Amino acid sequence: MPISRTRKEELVAEYADILRQSDGFIVVQTQGLGVSQVQGLRNAVREHNGRYLVAKNTLMHKALEEANWVVPAELLVGPVAIVFGGDNMPGVSKALLKHMQEQEFEERMQVTGGVMAGEILDAQQVDAVSKLPTLDELRAQLAGLVVSPAQGLVTVLHQATGGVVNVLQAYLDKHEDEAEAA
Repeated sequence: MPISRTRKEELVAEYADILRQSDGFIVVQTQGLGVSQVQGLRNAVREHNGRYLVAKNTLMHKALEEANWVVPAELLVGPVAIVFGGDNMPGVSKALLKHMQEQEFEERMQVTGGVMAGEILDAQQVDAVSKLPTLDELRAQLAGLVVSPAQGLVTVLHQATGGVVNVLQAYLDKHEDEAEAA
């Protein structure tokens, strides 16, 4: 059954809105996945702030243009699904590829490419993105960089004050011994 023009416009607007909130997307060719399998995949990418959609290629093409994204026309061919990266493209791509491997979907699903930072990616580049640190991992690394110098400063201050206290105690002990001898 054909989609009405109004519904097409709504879908284009929805896809464009998702694109504006996303740092990239992955194009996946799918064949023969059951509803429960697709739902499992949706849940896997949703845990990393991603979103899995089956989109009509012409509507996705228009949404990309509307959102001022580069259009990977060569990727939007045949039955494809789009996995939006949200604000965590490395985490979403990692979750997608891990889920595909765990569920043995490689024969029925294939990553054909994607888009990130205005660049069209091929399947190998999407795999490379999946090996980048996730947003949470980057936050942890950044926190470690911030905390590390502070810990060093605390250690130096503790040792310095401990040294001052030792010198003062030695001075007091010396004068106390001199006072007792006199």
